[in-house]
Amino acid sequence: MPQNPVSTAFETSTPARAGFDPLRLAAALERMRMDVGQGRIPGVVLLLARQGRLVLHEALGLQDPQAGTPMAREAIFRIYSMTKPLTSLAVLQLAERGQLLLSDPVSSYLPAFARLQVAHFDGDRMTLQPMHQAPTIHDLLRHTAGLTYAFLDDGPMQRMYVRARLRSGTLDTNGFIQALAGLPLAFQPGSIWEYSHATDVLGAVIEAVTGQRLGVFLEQSICGPLGMVDTGFWTPPDKQHRLAEPLAAEIPQLPMPLLDPRKPPAMDGGGSGLMSTAMDYARFLQCLLNGGILDGQRIASPPTVRMMTHDHVGTIPQNISRFGGQMLTPGIGFGLGFAVRMAEGLEDLPGSPGMYSWGGVCGTTFWVDPQQELVAVLMSQASLTREHYRQLWRNLVYAAMDT
Repeated sequence: MPQNPVSTAFETSTPARAGFDPLRLAAALERMRMDVGQGRIPGVVLLLARQGRLVLHEALGLQDPQAGTPMAREAIFRIYSMTKPLTSLAVLQLAERGQLLLSDPVSSYLPAFARLQVAHFDGDRMTLQPMHQAPTIHDLLRHTAGLTYAFLDDGPMQRMYVRARLRSGTLDTNGFIQALAGLPLAFQPGSIWEYSHATDVLGAVIEAVTGQRLGVFLEQSICGPLGMVDTGFWTPPDKQHRLAEPLAAEIPQLPMPLLDPRKPPAMDGGGSGLMSTAMDYARFLQCLLNGGILDGQRIASPPTVRMMTHDHVGTIPQNISRFGGQMLTPGIGFGLGFAVRMAEGLEDLPGSPGMYSWGGVCGTTFWVDPQQELVAVLMSQASLTREHYRQLWRNLVYAAMDT
């Protein structure tokens, strides 16, 4: 794909021109500034774009609480599960090029998945059952492949994931796939929605199809064309002073090891491995909102983006896990990489039908509201308060809108 020069910022707009009440938007920002000042959240970067124009891009608080470094708008964050939409789009790009079908069994690209069985537990006693159907690429994209995450529960299945050391950071892609395929599935493929390592497996599929590391493929097919100059699976030395850090007290409470962005990882984790900035990620989201094009660079077709941003779960039930709870709340489905709002009402937050959103476990979040032509990004490294600020910032933003 031609690498034409791209800007690193949107055209700016006044709040009033973009349909925001200036006083209300200023009050929303002041509320966030107050919470930072009171130590409720160490630091945050907030970005709003509407109708393709930048309305707000502010940095508040501390980028590194231990060192006392002020937050910068260009701070680089561990975005964890906000990696999933990029990896998912990369798979859809391969489908657009005829290099795979979403209906293909995963085992067509990762042969270790051909021998999977499904666990059935009676207490801690496990029996194995044959798969009724093989998990497909589509199952991976929508998290119905029968996989799980260790942090969602403390049952026997999750304990097996812990013993397999899937999150150790020492496994390369092949080692990760062999370890995961050495475990039974938690559910029959296609029968249950369960948030999971599925997108990490998609990263391995991309590597198998292209013969490239996932990071190289993402750079060539998404990040490079979109001018996402600070997004990658590690941060080079000349940019490491821009890394945002969590509070030291929060690190042991993360449900997974804190990513070390200062060195290349053993495996490019398609489900949770990227670092990025608010502006880089906003460029990606604006591309989706535009139907797969930004600054003349088309990375996906409008039909592909429409398919990605609609619900693919339907009536498939979700597993209500002990620690993950009900991740898809009433009115919320799941597309190919993120949650999708399906109806007006039902959810306890403002927004429009067709909105898509997701977040990362260390405190980052985003949403795109196509009806309102709105892109919103919140970047922080505050894991323990992430749910509160995802909801608070959504309420504040919609309260500031005039139209």
